[in-house]
Amino acid sequence: MSQNLIEKIAQKFAVGLERDNEVHSGDFLSISPAHVMTHDNTGAVMNKFKAIGARKVAKPRQPVYTLDHNVQDTSETNLKKYAGIEAFANEMGVDFYPAGRGIGHQIMCEEGYAWPGTMVVASDSHSNMYGGLGVLGTPIVRTDAAAIWATGRTWWQVPPVARVELTGKLLPGVTGKDVIITLAGLFNKDEVLNHAIEFVGDGLASLSIDQRLTIANMTTEWGALAGVFPIDRVTFDWIEKRAMTVEARGLSGVKSDVDAVDGASPRLNFGRISELKQTAPYADPDAYYAKELTLDLTSVEPYVSGPDHVKVMTAAKTMESQDLKIHKAYLVSCVNSRVEDLAEAARVIKGKKVADGVEFYVAAASSEVQAESEARGDWQTLVDAGAKTLPPGCGPCIGLGVGLLGEDEVGISATNRNFKGRMGAKSAKAYLASPAVVAASAVAGKIVSPYGYSKANPVGDIKSNPKAKGESKAVTILDGFPAQLTGNILFCHQDNLNTDGIYPGKYTYIDDFTPEQQAGVVMENYDAEFVNLVEKGDFLVGGFNFGTGSSREQAATSLKYRGISLVLAGSFSETYKRNAINNGFMVLEAPELVSDLLESYGRDKLTVATGIKATIDFQKASLEFNGKHYSLSPVGAAAQELVLTDGLENWVKARL
Repeated sequence: MSQNLIEKIAQKFAVGLERDNEVHSGDFLSISPAHVMTHDNTGAVMNKFKAIGARKVAKPRQPVYTLDHNVQDTSETNLKKYAGIEAFANEMGVDFYPAGRGIGHQIMCEEGYAWPGTMVVASDSHSNMYGGLGVLGTPIVRTDAAAIWATGRTWWQVPPVARVELTGKLLPGVTGKDVIITLAGLFNKDEVLNHAIEFVGDGLASLSIDQRLTIANMTTEWGALAGVFPIDRVTFDWIEKRAMTVEARGLSGVKSDVDAVDGASPRLNFGRISELKQTAPYADPDAYYAKELTLDLTSVEPYVSGPDHVKVMTAAKTMESQDLKIHKAYLVSCVNSRVEDLAEAARVIKGKKVADGVEFYVAAASSEVQAESEARGDWQTLVDAGAKTLPPGCGPCIGLGVGLLGEDEVGISATNRNFKGRMGAKSAKAYLASPAVVAASAVAGKIVSPYGYSKANPVGDIKSNPKAKGESKAVTILDGFPAQLTGNILFCHQDNLNTDGIYPGKYTYIDDFTPEQQAGVVMENYDAEFVNLVEKGDFLVGGFNFGTGSSREQAATSLKYRGISLVLAGSFSETYKRNAINNGFMVLEAPELVSDLLESYGRDKLTVATGIKATIDFQKASLEFNGKHYSLSPVGAAAQELVLTDGLENWVKARL
């Protein structure tokens, strides 16, 4: 069979594959990513690392520590935390970047860790950003990060892949931020939820790396697990320029410089670039995609997203007529604080002043970005207009530091999220837009567009493709893992059943809550009768996007402790899936089964104990229920090992 780009990169970084095993969507893999980045949460990962008994990092060149989230906090407590992370990095020989160097995702790109054609993960949801450079960047949770530190490996299930074709060319002044706001606003019914995205089309040639990084970054908000651009001329031009910059600057001073080749950076050097030109992966022409979307770039204009939701968009020109006054404006964050972004804002604001009653905050994505912006004169232009500068880092985007939105205030921001309360008070309203719209609005004192565009709706389309039928192969079953499993179907129809419904928040932080107590309150907020209907060994079948919401692990463990063998659902929240499998609790997607159960039982009862047995054949990757067979994703060795060892932490301990 042919492979798309996501599958090819995953294949390259999978470990322990059987001979001739070709990787495809749905496969559970053991992966060894090129790099894993942690930021201020490094301290929390350190605690997990030590708790599982690890004493040294398996591959010191693999992790990267970057301090970027709470950089404005100079309290003794935070400085002590930062010092502890730096000391640990020195002890383990891991690359470390201190507060002030910049946002971790930007550093990963600038320093060559996010290398085209590789897989790079981070314990942060915006690791999708690396896809702008042709990298399979995807988020992991902290337990995964600790496992990678200790063993060099964790697991990953290859998601369904969507192909997004961008055609035409953006109008002058329209940016990558407008593109991703348009995609999220136009296709706003979870069309790409938990998919990986590959961008293609003639429109890519005119998109710079800065714009690609912006689009890839916010595929997170669109609901995707990754957003990857092809490795093309634009990519090679950027890394060649970056290699020259690093060469002129001199080595970065981090530990990996001991591996430097002929005095050059061990990552950004022309020998490595030459090799990449010969070996870069590309999707096969006949590769399968679960969905195919198109967007005509010529139909895109400056848009504003929000408030409170990323998937609600309004043309910036239309917003002008609403006369929506603002209190604060922000040009900060990993999505839109690079050189091009600052230059765009400077062009709009040059010779003008920030409106009375408006605070305009600016922070570069990195110290290098700020230095280049200063050399160009853009930084001073923004300062002269009245912008308040912040250190390179995250800051107000995540509700930290100065400049947060106060009660009932309105903000316009070039950041990536506008969730209620994220940037300050819950009563505040946050809107997202491009740097040009943000700068123009800061001057006008209300949300405006700096351009006269007022076009019709954006032009785009979507189609779903039937699942490709490949040659079925018997799954190898590890010793101790059941070849077949039988259980009664327990049906909970609810779509978007959130973690609070599965395991109430009021119990989350009771640290001494026993497994038996967890089992006793499971699904309490969804259906009080659930615990009385469960029989040990049941298969729970949920709706679509099962386990959405918070990242509490107990939403998985409480079902396990109640005696549920596994959960089947139309689809899962990716965080829920990771937490479940990290705790040795199997979850499998079976959308056709869910549809059939809905047709049979409807939605009248919250929980239906069908009393009908289903049998899963793990060797054949199929489920039999009521005389019908349903295909399942193969449960490969990586997932089987986690079930057999009762979770990732035990899996790590067994390998130390």
